Amino acid sequence: MNDAFFISIVTFIYFLSSFIFLISVVFHKVTVEKIATGIAFGGLMLHSLALIIRWVHSYQLGIGHAPLSNFYESLVFFSWSIVFIFLIIRKKYKNNLISMLSVFFAFLILAYVSLSGTIDCQIQPLIPALQSNWLISHVISSFLAYGCFAIAFGLSILYLLKKLTNKNIVKLLPDTTFLDEVTYKIISIGFVLLTLGIITGAAWADRAWGRYWGWDPKETWSLITWFIYGAFLHARLAMGWKGIRMSLISILGFACVIFTYLGVNYILAGLHSYL
Repeated sequence: MNDAFFISIVTFIYFLSSFIFLISVVFHKVTVEKIATGIAFGGLMLHSLALIIRWVHSYQLGIGHAPLSNFYESLVFFSWSIVFIFLIIRKKYKNNLISMLSVFFAFLILAYVSLSGTIDCQIQPLIPALQSNWLISHVISSFLAYGCFAIAFGLSILYLLKKLTNKNIVKLLPDTTFLDEVTYKIISIGFVLLTLGIITGAAWADRAWGRYWGWDPKETWSLITWFIYGAFLHARLAMGWKGIRMSLISILGFACVIFTYLGVNYILAGLHSYL
């Protein structure tokens, strides 16, 4: 059995978990909530096993590198990061609607991986630019940040729905104060991780290309994303902004995350186009 087989199982597990969380949202059943959390945790463990199997298999092929080097592997790890972050914050914020959205985001990413016929899932040798110990720290910190921002994006959508939709939907949504506070805290964590990702990426760039910064499209859009989330935190801490304005900044920030991640692959040519 290869890692792709386990990823296909994990895809189904995440869908099942998100569906059961939805049931818990509607019927407010504690037992159902625990089952959904347990399934999500089991999915993360199997997801981790798939990554380890792929890592070991790369060494068996004589290539030997962490499974973080191409588009397929980055998508799989992006999904893993979302569930990992979700399970950590769930210890403090046990809201089933947030849980449902988080696991569903992870499911959508893996579903895209499984159903897309254009993503090459074969293990390939690392190109020279990727042959650095900075690869693991840079990619892990960046994608954990992306995981935080993905969940914050979901929270911001819920906030806007709470403010702008009819009363029947509002009854199922968390309190706006809660959504606003959790969004701020998780973006704070994501901002620190993104900062670490940019710093380690600069060190990696110096090792690979002999310069810390070259205004490559991905570098540029990573900096734009950093500025947007920095503006979010500045507006919150220095100007006391809350509510709809902050949700809109959060959504804009995640749009930049997606463009940073996908735009380089499909639209802009650059040194990072291999990811």
